[in-house]
Amino acid sequence: MKNISLAIASLVLLLVHTTLAQNKRVPASFGRAEYIEVEENVKLHVTDIGEGRPIVLIHGWPLSDAMYEYQYQDLGRKGFRVIGITLRGFGKSDKPYGRYDFDVFSDDIKTVLEKLEIEDAVLGGFSMGGAVVIHYVTKYNSAHVSKLALFGAAAPSWTQRDGFPHGVPLADAEGLIQSIKTNRPDVIESFGAGFPAKEGNISNNMIKWLEDINLEASPYAITESITALRDLDLRPELSKISIPVAIFHGIYDKNCSFALAEELHKGIKDSYIIRFEKSGHTLFIEEMEKFNSELEKFSSN
Repeated sequence: MKNISLAIASLVLLLVHTTLAQNKRVPASFGRAEYIEVEENVKLHVTDIGEGRPIVLIHGWPLSDAMYEYQYQDLGRKGFRVIGITLRGFGKSDKPYGRYDFDVFSDDIKTVLEKLEIEDAVLGGFSMGGAVVIHYVTKYNSAHVSKLALFGAAAPSWTQRDGFPHGVPLADAEGLIQSIKTNRPDVIESFGAGFPAKEGNISNNMIKWLEDINLEASPYAITESITALRDLDLRPELSKISIPVAIFHGIYDKNCSFALAEELHKGIKDSYIIRFEKSGHTLFIEEMEKFNSELEKFSSN
């Protein structure tokens, strides 16, 4: 009987100790939300990794914040808090019916930065995301942001205009928009194949990975957003940018020609170009080490 009593007492003590240990357990997460509500019924997916000065990254069309996987892996371990925001309509973010234009995208970014209490950030944008971040800093006078990085930006104008012979011919833009409405998978496949400077610059698996990310986007959202990009002319806005700007651009970019980088540099007072001599549009993969090191350098100063 005495042995039974001792066994019961030991079991009770073990249960009490386990319960106390569980109650004292420190949460494994840092309490950072993966989804942030920007308006009623609309939540954006956010990747938030690391600690230190924030680097906020906006993806291109029709990608998502997942495109920055290898920037999270590197810079998130080098004293930076790397935050990728997926725009509404893309990736894992909500895909409501409604407007998909640069005012809406900028408003959403501002809400996310406010909710995360971000200040002194380096804001970067790729391709269409480059146009988004330019619009954001000019609309909101660089709120929460102290530096701007543009990666293969589809700006200051993605399409050719009077007095602006660079960019995509209007007829080609119209053809792309029509093709999205009738044969989206083939558009995404051909679009991805044209990303690298030359065949073999990135692996077939990398191309397939990018295509899979692209296919997550809402067909409606990508049609509306590329239409908004067709109509966007940021040339008058460039002189309003008062923060330092780094322009990353592949010299063999077939989607956004290098001439766009040169036009951005002409229009933005405190800017410089970083040439990616071996890259097309996927400079963040084709010259990953250089991309990450240059972004680290720009963000450290």
